[in-house]
Amino acid sequence: MRIVGGQWKRTPLAVPDVPGLRPTPDRVRETLFNWLGQSLEGRDCLDPFAGSGALGLEAASRGARRVVMVERDRTAFAAIRAATERLHAGGVELVAGDAFEALRRLARAGERFDLVFLDPPFGQGLLEQALPLVAPLLAPGARVYVEAGAPFAPPPGWRLERGDRAGNVHYHLVVRDDGRPDGTSGGTQP
Repeated sequence: MRIVGGQWKRTPLAVPDVPGLRPTPDRVRETLFNWLGQSLEGRDCLDPFAGSGALGLEAASRGARRVVMVERDRTAFAAIRAATERLHAGGVELVAGDAFEALRRLARAGERFDLVFLDPPFGQGLLEQALPLVAPLLAPGARVYVEAGAPFAPPPGWRLERGDRAGNVHYHLVVRDDGRPDGTSGGTQP
């Protein structure tokens, strides 16, 4: 696996042997960042289920000002830490611990993000639990990347902006739906 764009383009990333770890494929990340625009210059990003760290490191490579990555598995966390040290990724903040606790703590601190990556382990209901906790963390015009093992139907209050599939991976870009009649979410998009 490698970083597909930005300053660290083509840099290989080690993927630790952790049960259930499923890195976002290169092709999916390439499509996602085509949707978002190649640069994330000045954006704040959050990856609460960091896993291999591929999404967060891809965002940092593409100029994100700040990337907060949360991972509870010690082996996966150590691999992400090693990658950030090797890349001298100064804008990356690593948090060892539970994603849900981190989301609640960030909300209490009044943190806001322009882009959130939600790629939890499939089939455990974690996505449905995490999405409501992400809503208060979103800056105006923020987007949420959702990766799932099945097509994702956004719940009330959310709108699907883009979606696609690669093999068994269904990936989507969703935004908060503020109920405007033109269907836009308001604000500027990152």
